[in-house]
Amino acid sequence: MLKKILSVSGKPGLFRLISQGKNMFVVESLLDGKREPVYMRDKVISLHDIAMYTANEEMPLSQVLTKVREKEGGKPIVYKADITSDELKDYLATVLPDFDRDRVYPTDIHKMMKWYNVLTNAGFTDFADIEEEDADEADEATETADGTEKKPKPAKSAMQTPAKTATPKSAPKATTKSAARPAARGLKGASAKKG
Repeated sequence: MLKKILSVSGKPGLFRLISQGKNMFVVESLLDGKREPVYMRDKVISLHDIAMYTANEEMPLSQVLTKVREKEGGKPIVYKADITSDELKDYLATVLPDFDRDRVYPTDIHKMMKWYNVLTNAGFTDFADIEEEDADEADEATETADGTEKKPKPAKSAMQTPAKTATPKSAPKATTKSAARPAARGLKGASAKKG
């Protein structure tokens, strides 16, 4: 479910993905329920793709939100509007003691707290179960009629860009790789002759 919850740069709050077109998404605000278009040029990220740095690895945002929910008892986080950087870090330390203090900024912690409150107020509270369902579906393999295993196709991400249109068959394909090869070979050969 977090795959369909989006953060859009320049717009407050979070959005639920409703549908996806060729060059745009239709999203619904979790704050006021209004629907609006979001275009491919906008910076959009799925909460499923976000993680927080810890001392050893990156922890998915869903696990961080689950720890916050456990600490807060499923209620929104209550904090002052003028909360200091030290207070933000102290709060996160109670939830995630081994977070990387050098790479996790106070603005990141504040954003996570706001997102948690938006999700909680919108009725989203079961972050871990949602993520485990997605992982289980991705890990399952189906068997074909002849008994061989067939892995399922990966689920399409809400952030996938539309497929590029194919070039006409009569038009030759020009790639930077093929254009760069002769120059690279020429340089290599020229340096070998001089040396």
